[in-house]
Order: sequence, then C-alpha cells, then structure tokens
Amino acid sequence: MNFENKLSKGLVQVYTGDGKGKTTAALGLALRAVGHNMKVEVVQYMKGSSYTGELFAVEKLSNFKIKQFGKGCSYAGLIRQGLIGCTGCGECFIRGSEKKEEHKRFVDWGYEYTKKVLKEGNADIVILDEINNALRYELLTVEEIIDLIELKGDKTELILTGRGIPNEILETANLVTEMKAIKHPYQEGIKSRRGIEY
Repeated sequence: MNFENKLSKGLVQVYTGDGKGKTTAALGLALRAVGHNMKVEVVQYMKGSSYTGELFAVEKLSNFKIKQFGKGCSYAGLIRQGLIGCTGCGECFIRGSEKKEEHKRFVDWGYEYTKKVLKEGNADIVILDEINNALRYELLTVEEIIDLIELKGDKTELILTGRGIPNEILETANLVTEMKAIKHPYQEGIKSRRGIEY
C-alpha cells in the first residue's frame, strides 16, 4: 500500500466563465488538498490586495502559500483591520491601457516565480489565479501560458482561473468548469463584502 499523500497523476484544471466562484472553487480545492498534507502554492496574478481573507487563513497553514503579483491598494491597511470595506476604487486593477507597464512588471515577476515553482516541483497543487487577466490585457501570451503547462510535473495538479480562457489553453486541460453568471448582488448595488468577495 502507498500511504504517501501525493497525487498519483497531476492534471490540468481550468475555472473560467463570467460568473463568481472561480477563485473560490480553486481555494476550496486547495483547502481540501492541505487537509491531506499536500503542499499548495497559489500565484495570484494582478492581485495585490493584502486584505483578502485567504491571506489571513494561510498564515495558519504551513503547507499552503499564496504569493500576490499585482499592484497594491492604498486602503489595504484599513481594510485589513476591518475599519473600512473595499471602496471599489479600482486602483489595484488595470483599466484598458492605463498604467499597463506598471502592471506588466508585476506579471513578469509572477511569471518568473511560477516557472521557478513548477521547475522545483515541490508543490502538489499549483494554482495560477487570474492568470487569464494577464492574457486578456496582453501582458502574457497564450504561448507563455502553454509553456507553464508544459513545465508542470507528472504529479503536480495545475489549476488556472480567469474569465475567457482561450480554446488553445482549454484544449490542454483535463477538466474545464465554466462559471455562468445568472444573478449577482452587484446588480442590486451591493458592493464587495468582507469574507464573501474578499
């Protein structure tokens, strides 16, 4: 019998679509894997909000790491302390070509870090959260993402999240889940909520 807490075969999963839940699904899977003593590495592309709940949670788990590669938020300290909520100012997100080079620098750092993690092969689960945002804003290419997929070891599960992941990437995946937006509190004017959206 093999009692080692490792995957016998690592696959490629994609969570895409315009509905809420892509990152949430990936983090849920990560929590399950950590429960089985697997090592999880999350690389968050174009996210630099140091106040998200998952960052607090992983501080308590030795085999679960999250690295953020994105522009930070001026209000992060206040939000982290629970003194204010996310204002929705959009400072941490790219808008069209606005400050594209600034965001490109973070994406490049994230990409190099991802290559290092995949080459080392120490993580059982590697999640590339919102990697497709980098692709959508032309900060990464389809070929670069496929190169990352090819770097994945045989026993490493690789999960990609983001809206509108192109067919070239979907074809390489073993599992594709599309989150469909049917109804969302934003449509009722309800802003992001602590512990739910961040």
